[in-house]
Amino acid sequence: MPRRRPAGAAQLGGPTLFETPAALDAVDPRAPLAARMRPRNLDEFAGQEHLIGEGRPLRRAIERDAMPSAIFWGPPGVGKTTLARIVARATQAVFVQLSAVSSGVADLRSAMSDAQVRGRDGGPRTILFIDEIHRFNKAQQDAVLPYVEDGTITLIGATTENPSFEVIAPLLSRSRVFTLEPLAPEALASLLRRALSDEERGLARFSVGVEEEALRALVDLSGGDARSALNTLELAVKDVASEGRLEAREVAVADVESIVERRLRHDKSGDAHYDTISAFIKSLRGSDPDAAVYWLARLLEAGEDPLFIVRRMVILAAEDVGLADPQALAVAVSAQQAVHFVGMPEGYLILAEAALYLALAPKSNSAMTAYQAAMADVQAQGQLPVPLHLRNAVTGLMKSLGYGAGYENAHDHEGNVAAEQVHLPEALTGHRYYRAGTKGEEASPSSSLRSGEQEGRHRAPDAPQLRASEGRERPAPRERQRPAPPERQRPAPPERPGATERDVRRD
Repeated sequence: MPRRRPAGAAQLGGPTLFETPAALDAVDPRAPLAARMRPRNLDEFAGQEHLIGEGRPLRRAIERDAMPSAIFWGPPGVGKTTLARIVARATQAVFVQLSAVSSGVADLRSAMSDAQVRGRDGGPRTILFIDEIHRFNKAQQDAVLPYVEDGTITLIGATTENPSFEVIAPLLSRSRVFTLEPLAPEALASLLRRALSDEERGLARFSVGVEEEALRALVDLSGGDARSALNTLELAVKDVASEGRLEAREVAVADVESIVERRLRHDKSGDAHYDTISAFIKSLRGSDPDAAVYWLARLLEAGEDPLFIVRRMVILAAEDVGLADPQALAVAVSAQQAVHFVGMPEGYLILAEAALYLALAPKSNSAMTAYQAAMADVQAQGQLPVPLHLRNAVTGLMKSLGYGAGYENAHDHEGNVAAEQVHLPEALTGHRYYRAGTKGEEASPSSSLRSGEQEGRHRAPDAPQLRASEGRERPAPRERQRPAPPERQRPAPPERPGATERDVRRD
């Protein structure tokens, strides 16, 4: 009969770790400072007061040993793993840790099986912590679901990605989502000072101080990431200690800046990507040139693809500027061509000019609202017949059936407008879709856009695309000609699946 592995022992040959509270407290002196200084209880935990402050829901759940399955969502270095380990200590549960990067379904089933054995033998509860849970695919997340549902395990998942998109809905509905924020400067500074004064786990043995200005610089450059701040501090302290300085054994600003440079958190498929582009588009739409150029700089300096940015600007020019300034679309398209031609880094000049033009331009969404109203009628009414007088009579049979009968050519009328002619299907006569905006070109009394809208006809406007389609006559059956081949264009680069939907969600 095989020997059972005792609780607290590591599973050899696999990435799963089984740890008792005592094992969780063990400190490896060779580990990085961030790992050695990991808080062991809620009193040592810095930041996240909205979750673990006195009387807050998560703190009450931990103190009552009533921790539900949960998803910890937040950027790197804000305490997701630490909080899960604190939960394991506080509840005296067996803490099982998996990394979604290196684990698979077999590891999950092994962990579930051991949890079931402990449950049958009256052993401690099992908390399964899955780091980077968003990296598990649907099948792997499905494997956990039954054990969460029947209480075999309490699941804690940690993710830097939006769980609404990265965690399957059934698992999400059985878990509480707790959002962790980047650490505030005060909380981060407190962690760094504690590390400098701690003789057991910290850096006190080096007898190296840190200038206050250097501490502020380290906090600022870390961007709320405690792991990055602590490990940078350790590197700076060891560097100063190794130099054997006699006059001043302190970390200066120059020491910090020589080790770390400011990093902008940006993932081209993650929340930072969509949140920042959303802020940029909303600033353009809101006619705020200062905010627009700021968010543009944030995107470019973080490494965003400039062609992705200008594509969104082309869409905005048609959607939000529209007929209030028809030139805006030409500016945006010209910017796309110029950026593609010039490239980066000089392309920022083109993008900044186009962004400022769009932000300062008058706004109108009449093209979008007109199309949406027409689309609603198309979906509601179906394929209504084209009025006979709008059809082309290219054969004798068609002419005998009344095709084209009574059609009035606009050029035969004053002002080149056939005012009394109906151009909509009979069932839609009198419907209006286009309503001129009140800004820019549309607001001008002399504008051709406005004069066409004020003809007093309750019918569809003579929109340019309708006039253009009027000339597409059907060739006679005996005079069929081979159409000229369309101009070949380079296909647009493929986009990540679902990107369009998330763009819409963000903007």
